[in-house]
Amino acid sequence: MIKYSDIDNTDLRILSFTEIGKRVFVSGGTVHVRMKKLEQMGIVKGSQLVIEPAKLGWDISAFLGIYLEKSSLYEQVAAELENIPEVVNIHYTTGIYSIFIKIVCRDTGHLREILHDKIQKVNGIQRTETFISLEERINRSIPLSEA
Repeated sequence: MIKYSDIDNTDLRILSFTEIGKRVFVSGGTVHVRMKKLEQMGIVKGSQLVIEPAKLGWDISAFLGIYLEKSSLYEQVAAELENIPEVVNIHYTTGIYSIFIKIVCRDTGHLREILHDKIQKVNGIQRTETFISLEERINRSIPLSEA
């Protein structure tokens, strides 16, 4: 099993374009050039590695439904949530929650720390409801071809 300490930042940066290149039978450099073109066209907003957090010791994924004191506080609250590294998605929603977010933590102690010491101290948040994910079955983009 590979440990996080065996991987450095250079390894993490290399993984993305090399893996894509293998899948489409071109060099990593070609992938890089094509991605830049797609970004300039506005089709691609960016690119990211899909990392298995559990392999790096981040074993807890949770979703939080957030109730705001007033809906007009959304921009302010979202800006503060963006500063919490464990927050990986923020959605402004309809329904019973004003905001729905996903956070990733090392363990339940870390989850409790993030909830208590960071998220619940954000001005404008009235209360939260937490849902711990037991398994992520699928995480994909829209289909780009009819295959």
